[in-house]
Amino acid sequence: MSEARTELTLGPNPFNWSPERWRDFYFRIADEAPVATVYLGETVCSKRAPLFEEHYEAVAERLRGAGKTVVHSTLGETASQVDRRLVNDVCQRVGDLVEANDVSAIWHLRGRPHCIGPLINVYNEETLRFLAARGARNVCRPAELPFAAVSVLCGTAAAEGVTIELQVFGRQSLALSARCYHARAHDRTKDTCRFVCEENADGLPLTTLDGQPFLVVNGIQTLSYEYLNLAQEVPALKTAGVSRYRLSPHSCDMVEVASTFRDLLDGEIAPSEALSRLQTLELGTPFANGFLHGQPGYRWTTIKNLI
Repeated sequence: MSEARTELTLGPNPFNWSPERWRDFYFRIADEAPVATVYLGETVCSKRAPLFEEHYEAVAERLRGAGKTVVHSTLGETASQVDRRLVNDVCQRVGDLVEANDVSAIWHLRGRPHCIGPLINVYNEETLRFLAARGARNVCRPAELPFAAVSVLCGTAAAEGVTIELQVFGRQSLALSARCYHARAHDRTKDTCRFVCEENADGLPLTTLDGQPFLVVNGIQTLSYEYLNLAQEVPALKTAGVSRYRLSPHSCDMVEVASTFRDLLDGEIAPSEALSRLQTLELGTPFANGFLHGQPGYRWTTIKNLI
């Protein structure tokens, strides 16, 4: 399969930052980051969404003014009437592109062009065809799929006029729960959390009984402790037909992350140099690429060629 035209994207921010920090982050992305598309919206907890309403439209306009496409993302789980209302409100943006992260959003978006986020499990060709027939034009595949499955989906997507996107940097979403782990860790309930998740800019690390770092909690979401980094795999992914490469926002220098991956996608630097540049971020946690290699997701494999 020939290489697809590549686009660098920035996924929705999964964390609960202060409204001002959230706004300033996206203003800098608009002004400095070489990303073509930015996903905005609350994907984890509907209680957070009102915190950013004051700045939401200003951020969207700043991004559009910088020539970036804005896509509005829905919640990844609808467990209450408030959740359903928020999903409905996002999907009512009929003049904008929306990313569905829960199947309830697909009903609202049927018949109009939309995106499918990584929180919806698109594991096989038939699911992809089903979604494409209802208007999906871009699918961001789940983190746990191996390379062979991604390659097969790329072939089906090309026949259906759908682009395939995958996350190449940032902590990986592993699960969503009806309960809020973050609140429970502070002896609070989901309804009385007092937004304790804002105390952890990149999530709350968990350890095993013997003190080894294990996972990260972000409200109702479980994330990997390690940061996904698929810089080595980019050449093979391009050949397979992946055309959109997603970065997940974190508190590190995301402009540097975006610049590194853009240079890599453009062939300006080799994967080895991209790795070196990303290592200077000093994240304090290891990189991982296990899932793409059919291994446990936390593992790291040094490769020369994935094909």
